[in-house]
Amino acid sequence: MAKVNKLKIIPLGGLGEVGKNITVLEYKDDIVLIDCGMTFPEDEMLGVDIVIPDITYLFKNKDKIRGMVLTHGHEDHIGAIPYTLKRLNIPIYGTRLTLGLLETKLKEHRLDNVKLNVVKHGDTVKLGKLNIEFIRTGHSIPDSSALAIHTPVGTIVHSGDFKIDYTPISGDVTDLHRLAELGQKGVLALLADSTNAERPGYTMSESTVGDTFMDIFSRSKGRIIIATFASNVDRVQQIINAAELNNRKVVLSGRSMVNTTTVAYELGYLKVQEGTLIDINDMDKYRTDELVIITTGSQGEPMSALTRIAFSEHRKISLLEEDLVIISASPIPGNEKTISRVINKLIENGTEVIYEALAEVHVSGHARQEELKLIHTLVKPKFFMPVHGEFRHLKSHAHLAESLGMPSENIFILENGQTLELSKNKANIGATVPSGNILVDGLGVGDVGNIVLRDRKHLSEDGLIVVVVTISKQERKVVAGPDIISRGFVYVRESEDLMEESREIVKNVLIECEKNNITDWATLKFNIRDALRTFLYGKIKRNPMILPIIMEV
Repeated sequence: MAKVNKLKIIPLGGLGEVGKNITVLEYKDDIVLIDCGMTFPEDEMLGVDIVIPDITYLFKNKDKIRGMVLTHGHEDHIGAIPYTLKRLNIPIYGTRLTLGLLETKLKEHRLDNVKLNVVKHGDTVKLGKLNIEFIRTGHSIPDSSALAIHTPVGTIVHSGDFKIDYTPISGDVTDLHRLAELGQKGVLALLADSTNAERPGYTMSESTVGDTFMDIFSRSKGRIIIATFASNVDRVQQIINAAELNNRKVVLSGRSMVNTTTVAYELGYLKVQEGTLIDINDMDKYRTDELVIITTGSQGEPMSALTRIAFSEHRKISLLEEDLVIISASPIPGNEKTISRVINKLIENGTEVIYEALAEVHVSGHARQEELKLIHTLVKPKFFMPVHGEFRHLKSHAHLAESLGMPSENIFILENGQTLELSKNKANIGATVPSGNILVDGLGVGDVGNIVLRDRKHLSEDGLIVVVVTISKQERKVVAGPDIISRGFVYVRESEDLMEESREIVKNVLIECEKNNITDWATLKFNIRDALRTFLYGKIKRNPMILPIIMEV
């Protein structure tokens, strides 16, 4: 019996989580990648800067990779590309703004030999036996795309991040006509954005935020500081529009805000009147009621501009009593506490703060249930795989598809690393490939793992005790110490008795080891650690990390 060639769809990120989106399409000896994004670290990932997907599977199959196609320019879809390109040399295809934003990131990472190929909506790129068609969609950033992947087993539609906005700020509306055409011809499988699948109704148009800004700007008597995502170009455009109509100058704060706005302006995606944008160093030349500051930090990131402003740590911007701060974003799941901390600090400083709960200063870029129903109805897929979201989002999207008449056996909720295998008439879950998180800390990529995180957590909770002992090389006797150093465990000046008792415990261990002729350093360290841990826990019910250091003279 002849072997049936199947198309494999392998999500390496983006399922069961928000962000870190990357999907692998594999047919025989051809692999095409869709996006490659990052996500924010979780609370227990102490000291970690960003999280990127594990690409072990791609590295093992690098000779099969024909290219990467991008749906849009948000960090959760392009943020991990520079790290991936340090291991894989592959061509990348995307729209003008998407590649413009990516190019800035590649320069920061000193990657200048990457093949970037600009495509327009309606173009089709041939990568091996897969033909990828770019279809215009609406989102919170211009130049966003859905993808129609034409394969030997059938057509796959990947929605990308999208919403149906009939009054977009820039560009045309989502190409529903083309999606309907594909549905008429027959779509084998749909992969669709699930971020807002729990929310009924329609997502509001981005233009509604502009109306809110106009109202706020016309009433405000002082300086306005607005925090939003740097990559939300349409939102930045509306802030600039409101500023210009109210005779205000605009200042940009935050490296990513400056970089993104510069790229969008140079490529023609931002329209700004001459003289509207001013340098942050020139703010003193204008009255406060003539200024608007657009800044990063809408997620309460510790090093972001808004957080530094709130905690009086920004070098150029200090809060004024009459300032109005607008947070034009909603929390990414997991960031609620950090945003709340910044809002509380701003209010504590006497600043008026407007955020999503108080006014329509933010709308989502993702489709709600009625928009998702429209896409399903137009595309009419045989099989469906919800993507982009936590498990509850994927499950809600699956229920929605079922309510529209799709058989439950044709709906597949996968986990990262699982494989969906498709032939012309069948679909099933196949083998699992390596997937997971790679942690980026400073310049280190992947060198922080579970053991390091466990140690960091231990140090953050119970502190550290260092025991220093000097032993003579010939006689194997103690010649100095033991000295005990505490960091993050107890305040030594108020715990001198405890420190003295701890020294006695270590002395007794050393005497016992000397009696029993124990000279092996590993055993000495183990005995010191074990005895001191037992004593400290019995005394004050704490379990610090204990680090014995033995020196020879």
